Amino acid sequence: MLSTESYLLQLVSVMDQLRSPGGCPWDAEQTHESLLEYLVEETYETVEAIELKDRAGLREELGDVLLQVVFHSRIAQEDPNDPWNIEDVAQGIVEKLIRRHPHVFLEGDNSDAQLNWHESKAKEKGRESVTDGIPPHLPALLYSAKVISRSKRFKETVAPTNQRNRAEETAAHLASEEQLGDFLLELTSLMRDRKWDSEAALRQASRRRVSQIRALEGLSE
Repeated sequence: MLSTESYLLQLVSVMDQLRSPGGCPWDAEQTHESLLEYLVEETYETVEAIELKDRAGLREELGDVLLQVVFHSRIAQEDPNDPWNIEDVAQGIVEKLIRRHPHVFLEGDNSDAQLNWHESKAKEKGRESVTDGIPPHLPALLYSAKVISRSKRFKETVAPTNQRNRAEETAAHLASEEQLGDFLLELTSLMRDRKWDSEAALRQASRRRVSQIRALEGLSE
């Protein structure tokens, strides 16, 4: 049996052969853009395997995601102006992990590792606000979760007390994620009866929260 490292190297070799003359015509003609739908599809299939607690399926789907990483890296290697390969990808993420975990690899405060990550990332990318860089086209629920995660130190300042209290009262009656899911489903149903768009309402609320946070940070819109 090949070692884990050898299988990874073999995957890179197989992809190289597929893209090279005499390889697979379909693989050879693919671009970053043409592969985009497959990357999204494989990501969602991975999410589904996790949600279904399908360990065998998860292993397979992670392999499909890994294939996409190797495929895109091989395409990038052929760029005439700015070529890079899978080794460069691996180097970049290793250096990033070390740089963004000073509490592990350097002396630092370990009290809030997530905040350290976001602040380090913002500094690296020259971002002004902790909310900068959140993809605006994420589904509203995921978008709002990202906004809250990035800005939890502002929670007590920007979250209306009465709304927070009502949310806490509701959550007190929920005993599991299954019950939460049922509650959200019924809430969505009620909103449809009122002809309200739950997705749009949550997205707009998240954007208002972003505006509040930027104001607290002393930034303009």
